Amino acid sequence: MNLSEFEAEAASLILPEFTEETALRLGLTVVNMAKLEKMPIVVNIRTQDRTLFHAALPGSAPLNDNWARRKSNTAFAFQKASFHAQHAMKSKDEDLSKHGLNTTDYAPQGGAVPICVRGAGMVACLTVSGLPQAEDHALAVRAIRTLLPD
Repeated sequence: MNLSEFEAEAASLILPEFTEETALRLGLTVVNMAKLEKMPIVVNIRTQDRTLFHAALPGSAPLNDNWARRKSNTAFAFQKASFHAQHAMKSKDEDLSKHGLNTTDYAPQGGAVPICVRGAGMVACLTVSGLPQAEDHALAVRAIRTLLPD
């Protein structure tokens, strides 16, 4: 994907609302999607200061929890999908250090997708970890799309 495609995708994922109940429904949606294809992933949904949903599916590893934390930190720092942030930095020949961020706490790899609400902006982040980064990103986007009104 190019930067304009990431921007268009983000603009298409604006939700009318997001609550704890929505987080549970979204988390279970990702888990069910992953179980159908036996994906060894960790799913995390959190706000800046609170975990709303977390699940580790069979075959995932403890490192996936750390990757999820680092990817969601990146999404919050840049207010965009971690995969989008990665591509934006690459287009400017930048890395995390240019932004004063370290790889211990941040990972510009695909899988963390902002949960944005109309009129409020980014309120939470859905992160998937355990697949190749483009697949982590795509699964998160596919799951968020299930919350969009028809």
